[in-house]
Amino acid sequence: MKRFSTWCKAPLLSECAWAGIVSAGLCWAVPASAQDSDTDTAQQGVAARTQAQPDTTIVVTARRREESLQETPIAVSAFSADTLENRQVTQTQDLEKITPSLQFKPAGQLSGNSAASVVFIRGIGQLDPTAAVDPGVGMYIDDVYVGRSVGGTIEFGDIASVEVLRGPQGTLFGRNTIGGAILVRTKDPEFNELSGSGRFRVGSDSLYEGFAAFNLPIADNAAARVSGGFRKRDGYVIRAFDGLDLGNDDSRTLNAAFRWEPTSALTISLRGDYTKRDENGAPFVFAGINENAPVPAIASVAAGCPGATIPFAPLTPGDPRFGAPFVPMIDDARCANDFQADGKYVNGGTADVLSTSEVWGVSGTATLDLSDAFTVKSITAYRSTESRGIRDADNTPFPILTTDVGSKSKQFSQELQLQYDSGPVSGILGAYYFDEDTDERATVPLAFPPTPEVIGSLLAGGPGSRDLQVSDLETRSIAAFGELSYEILTGLELTGGLRYTEDRKTYQGTVFNLFPETLPDPDPLPTEAIPDGGPLYIYNTPNRETFNALTGSASARYEFTDWLNGYISYARSFKSGGFNTRYNAPPPDFEPVPFDEETVDSYEIGAKMDFGDFRLNLAAFQADYKDIQLVFREGAVPLLFNAGKARIRGFEAEASYHPWGSGLRIDAGMSTLDDKILSITEIPGATATVEPGEGLPLTPSFQGNFAISYELPLGERYTLTPRFDGSYTSHVTFITGSVPEIEQDGYFVANASLELAVDDRWKVQAGVINLFDKDYLIQGNASLATLGYAEKIYARPRNWYVQISAEF
Repeated sequence: MKRFSTWCKAPLLSECAWAGIVSAGLCWAVPASAQDSDTDTAQQGVAARTQAQPDTTIVVTARRREESLQETPIAVSAFSADTLENRQVTQTQDLEKITPSLQFKPAGQLSGNSAASVVFIRGIGQLDPTAAVDPGVGMYIDDVYVGRSVGGTIEFGDIASVEVLRGPQGTLFGRNTIGGAILVRTKDPEFNELSGSGRFRVGSDSLYEGFAAFNLPIADNAAARVSGGFRKRDGYVIRAFDGLDLGNDDSRTLNAAFRWEPTSALTISLRGDYTKRDENGAPFVFAGINENAPVPAIASVAAGCPGATIPFAPLTPGDPRFGAPFVPMIDDARCANDFQADGKYVNGGTADVLSTSEVWGVSGTATLDLSDAFTVKSITAYRSTESRGIRDADNTPFPILTTDVGSKSKQFSQELQLQYDSGPVSGILGAYYFDEDTDERATVPLAFPPTPEVIGSLLAGGPGSRDLQVSDLETRSIAAFGELSYEILTGLELTGGLRYTEDRKTYQGTVFNLFPETLPDPDPLPTEAIPDGGPLYIYNTPNRETFNALTGSASARYEFTDWLNGYISYARSFKSGGFNTRYNAPPPDFEPVPFDEETVDSYEIGAKMDFGDFRLNLAAFQADYKDIQLVFREGAVPLLFNAGKARIRGFEAEASYHPWGSGLRIDAGMSTLDDKILSITEIPGATATVEPGEGLPLTPSFQGNFAISYELPLGERYTLTPRFDGSYTSHVTFITGSVPEIEQDGYFVANASLELAVDDRWKVQAGVINLFDKDYLIQGNASLATLGYAEKIYARPRNWYVQISAEF
């Protein structure tokens, strides 16, 4: 709403920021009388923060327009740049520490890439980060949708604010926001202000991190902003085989922005961002082996494990190595069993590992005020993502399973909006176009034999086989949407919106097996048969499916008093389907198996309260989750099917206590989730990985977080601020179904820091992350029944840092 955005524009912005009550895009709007009370000299900055007591308003854009957080009938967690920095949130994956109902995990289970994000909100998201599956939580950078999971792992450098919209957003953010949306905003260039900031950090594990940003005025109505940073840090998991450190950091970022206001009614913004990572590999470690699964048994027999046999019918009559299942549990390096475990931070693999990514994007936004009531906005963007991840999935010296996944993706999007805001009525009409092309290549060396001849080769010490998957994926999406809000009575606002989305998915690829794995790739790729090698699974022919949906939302908000707003809402959203691209056997007619869209209907009631210095927001909801895209196994291969129905109920609370006249700040949040899979559809020829009555992955029943800090003035120039924050997460599963080897019991993680500020320009900060050195899992994956492996990732142990920062 325009009455809130007024405070965020020059010249009042500089005054607000100087007073310490506007922080990086989340604007705490302050009456002029409060600003003028203590602004005589720079040395009175500390006193101004502790003596003034203005009313505060946090402005968010969860409904594509500026309005008060407390008047938005949506469950939103909003964080300023200062809040993110103070609570040690440096990447999007850290947001789960401070946000109810959010799970944000790195290194997607099947990718091997440390930057491949797996995001769930309120129990809804996606496990598979590969290009064939769309994210279930929408990531947006400056209003631009990020189509790939690798691009969703964002470094918080020149950040302005982050908003986490919890629950389906099927109207204004309608493309694949079935779980929710995360809105990341970078800082805007400021006119007539030459300024800059920088920070440098060192710490444990040879951490070196730097960042700098500069605001460059060009004219009275034009300005630019550039920023860049780097992070280098040693890994914390060591491979016993060659001493390679996994989980290391080696990243570089660059951002640029230009803003021009040729007239008072027209604003043009151009932005660009670039991130590159070149790291050794995701820090997976051994979690377990099913010694009697076919693949480990074959590997044990081939390695000469004493007494090992292969657990299926003899293929060579009289060969004593074939017969009843038996892999002895003895501590012998030739046996694929649980004695291969080397510890929480030691990897036992020997295959190549790698994690690289290069992501960049450019966008242009034009905003034109047609009148006091009507505004037109255009958002044009292009993004490119290139990544590769190699993982030794079994994390042992045996050739059980290695995956090598590389992907190149480019996307173009165009959005047009017509916004209206006048008196009791406000609304938005829009159209959206999205065009994405992805080339993905996956190579999977296997000890899993497709033929008796392969078994014989393995037992003779020969190579195994290699599955090769080459995929060309296209997505064309169009949408039209609208939302209208009407304050029919004083304090009572009704809102309704609809969105029509049509996604067309195209998959054309070749999937085949090479035996032996040392054979070179055929060139050109086969379309009917492989003269030398193994079988062909998918022919190189185009396959298309179109998915469309009419989704929407409705809400009613009532302002009971000046400190209490209540609301009820309904929202429906969907995530489109696609094609499975992984095969170890030919599907019917050698055509890929499609999967359909999934949908969510969510019902919510909430209250938002301001009691002076104390703010409390509450939300309770129920979500009906239908046609869930669940993983089934056809032999060793994971395939998605629409095979589930679930119910999710939850309660969330966020509170803050920032008493003016005191340096004390207390923030807290919590969520409870009660999830249950109601039914599982039987899929002929496939085995479900979950049963009715079980829970959904990455849906802990309880999450809680808090932060406490106190600004202690030391004379007129200095401020000393100790901080302590912690988060607790109850039992977590990482995949569908119960696999105790990769489940995490409830855990508490704490951070602490001490900061000395000089004139609010120089700061020195020292802190400890994971203060109590808690061992806890942040990722897990398993295929114990067939391939026989389980793997997991522990969080980095306790680590310290020292940082110096400055502004001018």
